[in-house]
Amino acid sequence: MANFEMPTKTHRLGVFLELRKRLQSGLLIVGKDAAKSPADVAVTGGASSLCIRTLQGELRVALPAGVAFESGSCVPTPAGESCIEEMHFRLRIMVSHDLCEEAPVSVMETLRAEETYCFLCQGCMTRLLEDREFKRVLPLPNCNWSTIVDEWCCHPNPFADKKLLPRAEDCLVTDTHLLLHRDTSCDQTLTEEVSVVPSKDGQDSKKPCRRLTLVSCKSCSSALGEAVAPGILKLYFTQVVVEPAAGDRTMDTSLNSRSRFLEKTIAAMLLKLSMSLSSFHFCVQTPDGTNVLLLWLLNSDSIIASVLQTCAESLKSVSTDALHSSSPPAARALKVLYITCSNPGPEQKDIISSWEVNVIGHPVVLPLNVCEELLRVMDDSNSTLPASMCHMRSYEVAYLRL
Repeated sequence: MANFEMPTKTHRLGVFLELRKRLQSGLLIVGKDAAKSPADVAVTGGASSLCIRTLQGELRVALPAGVAFESGSCVPTPAGESCIEEMHFRLRIMVSHDLCEEAPVSVMETLRAEETYCFLCQGCMTRLLEDREFKRVLPLPNCNWSTIVDEWCCHPNPFADKKLLPRAEDCLVTDTHLLLHRDTSCDQTLTEEVSVVPSKDGQDSKKPCRRLTLVSCKSCSSALGEAVAPGILKLYFTQVVVEPAAGDRTMDTSLNSRSRFLEKTIAAMLLKLSMSLSSFHFCVQTPDGTNVLLLWLLNSDSIIASVLQTCAESLKSVSTDALHSSSPPAARALKVLYITCSNPGPEQKDIISSWEVNVIGHPVVLPLNVCEELLRVMDDSNSTLPASMCHMRSYEVAYLRL
């Protein structure tokens, strides 16, 4: 896997807030540039907002429906080694009992038989296929199914060297991609390019190279997936937008930002996998099985909001609308620990080796460029966190917004 340079991380904190629905509590961290002592910080709550006042001004954070600040509950708490730069506060929240923790609807769940869908390129929103109605929408086994199939059978593997492919009006769905038939409209919207992939063990010249037919959008050249067999397309959920072809459609504003779309898609994917598999460890890897990221999902009930010090310095009165571009309003997020598998440190090497030896982590297979994009999203999130929250043991910390 090719190495690539990541931008230098900086941590200039203004205000950071994390609320936990299940614990009904929260952590507020204020940088010493925004307030000199706990007396300079005041927290109050409105009907649907939290107001944080510091020497720099006032930050109002819109709270989700059913979540309210418990008045008078904000108290200082030790900041440990970060006390020189940060002040920590604990607070209590009230969560309505009827507030349900619904998982965001993902592409895997929206596809239904006997309904018509259109498929768009996420990069340029070009229509890729003719509107498609499937007679069957079926789940595929997870990506390591072939390695355990011998445990299912008392005779030789009947699926050896066979691919599971859709019929003409089928759609086969996995955790990360779907398989469907190519139609005549693809000649105008898609391009295919054959790529030769060397064997994973590059020193073994006896192993033949694999040939992949990569599929891209003809309009913007974005990589979409592969042609896994003649007339069969493999499209990754991170690269396409799937929408009902009929009825009123409200365009999701997250589609306008590539990084936001990827963040939201991966977060929904990890949340769904954790609920269905009761697994919280994931290996993000390329199709040839090379691990790029190790992810450990810590919790899925966080609500976060933050503002960098550079933004706080430029505004006397801060609203979530005014800071939308630099500090999003309070949003539900997954808290994730992660390790980058390229150029790890000594302690991280031991963790990576342990994951591989003990087969820890459900594989999440994505194209290499998407794995690298996801790493940039994780690092961008990490760079906005308070210094005290950037690391946990040998892992780095990130939040993926849903």
